[in-house]
Amino acid sequence: MSNKQRKNLTPTQQEYQDFAQERELKRPVLKNCVIAFLVGGIICTIGQAFQYFYMTQFGFSQIQASNPTVASLIIIAVLLTGLGVYDHIAQWAGAGTAVPVTGFANSIASSAIEHRSEGFVLGVGGNMFKLAGSVIVFGVFAAFVVALIKLTIQALGGM
Repeated sequence: MSNKQRKNLTPTQQEYQDFAQERELKRPVLKNCVIAFLVGGIICTIGQAFQYFYMTQFGFSQIQASNPTVASLIIIAVLLTGLGVYDHIAQWAGAGTAVPVTGFANSIASSAIEHRSEGFVLGVGGNMFKLAGSVIVFGVFAAFVVALIKLTIQALGGM
């Protein structure tokens, strides 16, 4: 609380603010950052291991191996979410589990599980896409803008 806001408080309110501030838990920010960094790195390393596996075992190029790698990470994240494991990992690791693919898969699966009692269409489908809708719309719009830029550059280059 800023000093200006603190001046407007009564002495009893100021005393309570001091009392509450003394008992507030101090967050270990550096420790949380290190854990998030390590867990995010582990998730990315697992992704790299999958990509390497697909490249060596199936003869895929690096680009060809990227799609099954992403699909594998999504499947693992959804399975761990359904089993309740991913939430425990996220509780401990914080932002480290928000690596885009696995974090997004977890959020979609969590909302689907949470609303399954409302039915498949209105419960699971409707609430699942409340979160995914904005991401999908942004992705489609961004792809459209990038395609327009590319076509404009190609048209200007051909002149």
